[in-house]
Amino acid sequence: MKAYCSLGCCGIDCGLCPRYYTEGSSRCPGCDGPDFFMKHPSCSFITCCVKKRKLDVCAQCGEFPCPKFEGWDACDSFVTHLKSISNLRSAREQGVKAFIAGQKKRMSLLDIMLKKFNDGKSKSFYCLAAALLPLKSLEKLLKKAEKETATSDIKTKADSLRGLLYELAHKEGIWLRLRKGT
Repeated sequence: MKAYCSLGCCGIDCGLCPRYYTEGSSRCPGCDGPDFFMKHPSCSFITCCVKKRKLDVCAQCGEFPCPKFEGWDACDSFVTHLKSISNLRSAREQGVKAFIAGQKKRMSLLDIMLKKFNDGKSKSFYCLAAALLPLKSLEKLLKKAEKETATSDIKTKADSLRGLLYELAHKEGIWLRLRKGT
C-alpha cells in the first residue's frame, strides 16, 4: 500500500481530481487507495512501482523515466494529465514528502473553493485551477475573492472566482480548460 494516495505512481495529481471529491460509488480513492483496483483493475504503473519495487511513486525509481513514460504526458486529452511527468520530476528533486506538502496546500485551497464558491457546476474547474496555477498566486487570489464576495450569493461568488482564475491563468499563459481544444 502506498503512503500517499493523493499522488499517482505515474505523477497524476489524484488529490486534485474531481473524482477524488465525488460522493458515492463513483468516488476515486486516489492511487492505490481503498478499493482502487475495483475502479482501475489493471494499472501497470502500480504493478511495477508499488507491487514489484515497493515504491510510492515512479520518481523514486532509479530507472525513471523508463520507457513506460514515452509519450505519457501527451497521451491524454485531460490537461492535468499533462503535468504528471513534471510532478514526478518535482517529487524527485524536492522529495516526495515535500511535494506532498505543497499538494496538501493546493488541496486545502481547493477545499475552500469547493466549500465557499461552488455553485454546483464548478468543481472540475476549481480542481483544474488548483492543480495548474502557481500556488502563491492562487493563495492571494483566493483571499481576494473571499474578501470581495463576503456578502454575495453563491452564484455571484462562483462567477467572481471563475473570472479571477481565468484572469490569472491568462496572465500566466496557462490553459484552464478540461480538455485540449475546448
